Amino acid sequence: MIFITQLIYILDGKEGIFDQFEAIAIPTISKYNGRLLFRVRPDENAYIESNIENPYEIHLVQFETENDFTNFMQDEERKQFLHLKEQSIKSILLIKGTSITSKEMK
Repeated sequence: MIFITQLIYILDGKEGIFDQFEAIAIPTISKYNGRLLFRVRPDENAYIESNIENPYEIHLVQFETENDFTNFMQDEERKQFLHLKEQSIKSILLIKGTSITSKEMK
């Protein structure tokens, strides 16, 4: 399993365009053995401490393999709508990880 966390920063006033892109991209995840675990749009009160700009949204997605994630990123239908992403997103911080158990942390 591979986990992808994204901190997504939106351009001011472009939330509607971003939502249009997400309406295409999110359903595509399942075509590639992926699952959206959560999509959060935290308000200012959700942050206990922050040393970076607070993101507009936070996504956590799970894919069976790194190859599944790569195939998702190369999906032709998704690529047709990348202009919406480019018009609406200022930046994304993408973090790849795996799951570990408490025993592995010792």
